[in-house]
Amino acid sequence: MPKRVRTAVFPVAGLGTRFLPATKAMPKEMLTVVDRPLIQYAVDEAREAGIEHFVFVTGRNKGVIEDHFDRQFELETTLENRGKTAALAELRKELPSAGRTSFTRQQEPLGLGHAVWCARDIVGDNPFALLLPDMVFRANPGVLRQMMDAYEQHGGNIIGVEECDPSEVSSYGIIERGEGPDTGFPINGMVEKPKVGEAPSNLFISGRYILQPEIFSLLSEQEKGAGGEIQITDSMKVLMEQQPFTGVKYDGKVFDCGSKLGFLTANVIFALDRDDIRDGFVKELRKLDLGDHL
Repeated sequence: MPKRVRTAVFPVAGLGTRFLPATKAMPKEMLTVVDRPLIQYAVDEAREAGIEHFVFVTGRNKGVIEDHFDRQFELETTLENRGKTAALAELRKELPSAGRTSFTRQQEPLGLGHAVWCARDIVGDNPFALLLPDMVFRANPGVLRQMMDAYEQHGGNIIGVEECDPSEVSSYGIIERGEGPDTGFPINGMVEKPKVGEAPSNLFISGRYILQPEIFSLLSEQEKGAGGEIQITDSMKVLMEQQPFTGVKYDGKVFDCGSKLGFLTANVIFALDRDDIRDGFVKELRKLDLGDHL
């Protein structure tokens, strides 16, 4: 039986330059899809999968994330006095209990691999989940829950993957798939942004991982790669020579909310999924004279 995964790491130190000026003073992870911040979707997904400790790797001007996962007594008192019990219950339900969150700083923008390495002392000698908050999933059960099921069966390292159009492989990290069911198959290799026609598959790495703690020592020795940053993919390739990696082609759909197109699409889809606003939203959409826009 593999060692239980209790901790999740959330890299939230990025500058969010693709959303300027909106992210000039507000973390991109606090941008909302409908009425929930991106980081909340990732934390909810982790909680559903059984995660008990939430580790946020932050940077400057990210204090609002810490505040978001803390109690706000004035707000709670106001809601209580005004009889807004449903809103109050929702706030309290989403709040991790005391001692379940940790925050550490990535003091320099040295890439995803470096951000993960910054969590090493908190995670310790334990397997952990890694969730990139930009990637928001429409899946039931959640993607990390599906990956946990594979982890309980296979152990080792788990990567969530999804199909892309073969013409788009040069935009992603692509895995080489071995034989096995979608719920858990060997990963025999991975290539970062391969040329069209040279990719080993059209399965891309979509921002959800379960990793063994040996990745930290590899990251500590990892030289800077593409973009002058420490790339976690480079260390995973080395770890792959020592430990098994299993892919999960999950049941669901990812929206890359680090891009404007993905963010806007997610807002439309998640709004249409909401029983409380779907009918009104559809009504408003039908009123629009989109004309040459479509």
